[in-house]
Amino acid sequence: MTNTRSRAAARGGWIRQYHAPRGDAPALVCFPHAGGSASAYFALSAALRGEAEVLIVQYPGRQDRLDESALKDLGQLAQGAVAALAPWTDRPLTLFGHSMGSVVAYEVARRLERGAGPGPAGLIVSGNIAPSIERDQGVHLMNDEELMAWMSQLAGTPPAVLADRELLAAVVPALRGDFTALETYRHPAGSSVACPISGYVGDHDPYVPHDGFLRWAEHTRGAFTVQVFEGGHFYIEDQVQNVARSILRDLSAFVPRPPARHPFAREAGT
Repeated sequence: MTNTRSRAAARGGWIRQYHAPRGDAPALVCFPHAGGSASAYFALSAALRGEAEVLIVQYPGRQDRLDESALKDLGQLAQGAVAALAPWTDRPLTLFGHSMGSVVAYEVARRLERGAGPGPAGLIVSGNIAPSIERDQGVHLMNDEELMAWMSQLAGTPPAVLADRELLAAVVPALRGDFTALETYRHPAGSSVACPISGYVGDHDPYVPHDGFLRWAEHTRGAFTVQVFEGGHFYIEDQVQNVARSILRDLSAFVPRPPARHPFAREAGT
């Protein structure tokens, strides 16, 4: 039933699914970085093929949702994702977000915990400081050239995009909308999630200070663990296999599978 629903949902709206999972695979929901789209997780989805059901959130205003306006409120982004995930919330989900996506994933986790389902099994946050730290650097107020130059410094924007004015005109509105949502976001005082949080970070990420990253521990009432990868802010592009292995370890910890029953095991009382 879930696979049928997922294939239908993946054809439009908020959720994309690039690779079919095994029937009993744990579900991983991925949230892109600012200006990013679902395809940013294609390689990770391929690396997890067969081991996890990878559902990727497609924000409005990009790729096949280019005719929609980008949302400028992070709460609205989270609420839209929660509504789209309704077909899967009858089972525990693990949420993964990189950069801005980590804050969206956190807000989705908070909302899922208030819902009728089992709530998220775990939250994996990557490449970002804790949500309670305000991060308004005025990026959303930059002009188009300044905005793209800033993104280029993060090594997340291919040079071909910067040179293509037509493509630039399509990319900038979503990028500006995302940074508006991120930089105007204010964490609800005292809020946290009950599920465990696993934090991923690049060892040479200049945009994620160590102390700010460790403050994610303040936002869970469960366990908080840290995994450091070689690389900068977009380490996940070069460390796909290592990230996939770490995610699978976290999935096993968050959603333990029942032990396989021996084929010759006797039923009790027989």
